[in-house]
Amino acid sequence: MNTPTHEVLYETADRIATITLNAPQRMNTISRTMLDQLTELLVRADEDPEVRCVILTGAGRAFCAGLDVTAMAQGRDTGILSEGPQRPTLDLRNTPPTVLHAMDTPVICAVNGGAAGYGMDLALGCDIRLMADTAKLAAAFCKRGVLPESGSTWLLPRMIGWSKAAQLIFTGRTLSAAESLEWGLASEVLAAGELMARARALALEIAANAPLAVQASKRMMRMGWNETFPDHVHHVYLQLLPLARSEDAKEGMRAFAERREARFTGR
Repeated sequence: MNTPTHEVLYETADRIATITLNAPQRMNTISRTMLDQLTELLVRADEDPEVRCVILTGAGRAFCAGLDVTAMAQGRDTGILSEGPQRPTLDLRNTPPTVLHAMDTPVICAVNGGAAGYGMDLALGCDIRLMADTAKLAAAFCKRGVLPESGSTWLLPRMIGWSKAAQLIFTGRTLSAAESLEWGLASEVLAAGELMARARALALEIAANAPLAVQASKRMMRMGWNETFPDHVHHVYLQLLPLARSEDAKEGMRAFAERREARFTGR
């Protein structure tokens, strides 16, 4: 199924949803329309029991070049940081970075090109980042007189430690794909022509596992960032109890005993 929208594309196949930012003529810079459509499609994927993994990528040569700084400098309405009485009000609980953080469905970001500012935050909000060897992560916020508004001040210290996060944010540095891998911000770097095939292969590998177990594992990883170890162990146990009684758990045990691939149904 392929459902095109104006600025974001949504496609499902083999229990994988592929969401593509689709404004290549402006390097997928963020508009209010794109924000709304991306939020809607992320929620759709997370609520669809047939979707077991999501791939997020961009059309054209960029993943997402951030906010439209040129339009902002010229005083044109970007739909996000506008001034004046027509300034739109964003419900921050329903914007892509917050939705990405709350999703139980795993999300792979296939960073096909530059991911700058808001685009970098979107990539960091995904669970796994695969990068084309020509892609870059650009933390240019402080170079533009703003701060990382969409998650990286929270994410980066947890991902790479305070010192590295401070260095990246305060300098506004751009990391190549190789540097992103070295810093621990990318899982793999691939030739550009191999990126989507590898993202799909990884998504299929995830989708083959028991979806309730994958989703619960992600939920516990997310909760664990803000819990003490004793509290976390307790919450993991509470998650484990219903999983152990699920049909998928029984199927997993049978498949192991019978030395065959498990056939999980999400029940």
